[in-house]
Amino acid sequence: MRRTNLYIDFHIVQTVPPSCINRDDTGTPKTCTYGGTTRARVSSQAWKHAMREAFRQEFDAEKIGSRTKHVQELLAGKIREISSLSEEDAMKKATEVLKDAGLSVSEKTNTLDTLLFISEDQLKALAKCACEAGDKKGKESKEAYKHALKENPSVDMVLFGRMIASDPSLNYDAAAQVAHAISTHALQQEYDYFTAVDDCSPEDNAGAGHIGTTEFCSETLYRYASVNVAELESHLGADSAEAVTGFAKALILSMPTGKQSTFANRTIPDLVYVTVRRDQPVNLCGAYEKAVPASKNGYVEESEKRLFSYAKKVYEDFVDQPEAEYLIGGEESGRNGVTLKELLSALEETVKSYTRELSD
Repeated sequence: MRRTNLYIDFHIVQTVPPSCINRDDTGTPKTCTYGGTTRARVSSQAWKHAMREAFRQEFDAEKIGSRTKHVQELLAGKIREISSLSEEDAMKKATEVLKDAGLSVSEKTNTLDTLLFISEDQLKALAKCACEAGDKKGKESKEAYKHALKENPSVDMVLFGRMIASDPSLNYDAAAQVAHAISTHALQQEYDYFTAVDDCSPEDNAGAGHIGTTEFCSETLYRYASVNVAELESHLGADSAEAVTGFAKALILSMPTGKQSTFANRTIPDLVYVTVRRDQPVNLCGAYEKAVPASKNGYVEESEKRLFSYAKKVYEDFVDQPEAEYLIGGEESGRNGVTLKELLSALEETVKSYTRELSD
């Protein structure tokens, strides 16, 4: 049976006060040039990291993976749970297993050369294979290790993907796409000159203990992400609905933590527009190719108008109308206004219906 497509697109307009939530190697807030003007930018990597942290509140621990070079330590711990091996012998066994599985282990650090995304179930399966293999070596054991690394992925692994350059057969294509967030308007970078007082300095010393500057900006962001439900379902099956709702909640409510204690910039979106599509994902960033001009009404109101005006044109001229659309916040009439709780419930039922459709 041919698998039918199902995409869930998330379009978010969110205003952020003075902040530096994602900076480059010089400490400057990240930027990009779009439509001929410099825009504020928050990388998809920064927001996905924030989402993965939020996943720990949304999913059971065993459904969340770890991205680490220290896989030997994790694997050795699992081996010791089901065997009588000492800590040293378990570490040796874990290193052998990972090498036999085709992963590159550094002799200097005794860690993997690169980060590996691995799930709890994969660690348990590897440990079981290691203990069952005993001192045996050979092709059969190596294939068993690779099978353990391939099966039973975590939710975040399926959503965000896994790449293992040394063995592409262990890769997972990401079921979710997350775009870099960009400001809907031109950026105005600013500087905060600050001093720090030495609490123990003599009373007659009027000088500062430290002087510095911090770059920051404030912006109204357009954020976009999409979930390929067919790809998700092919790996997670009945757990796909939970994965989509967890992804949606984390995407909407998370915030990268750069300079958080300095700026306390944790905001929630001004508008969330979600569409359910069968043809293809559609990023609506073209609404802001011409930067929204400054006005006494700010940027949010005009950014919302631009979004729906551009969506109308795209839907009429290029792609199908969404099967369903939901709106949280904003002033747009004629769309299905919902709360976050109602949105999550609707998405859960959409994915469950799709899963039933595939099984029929």
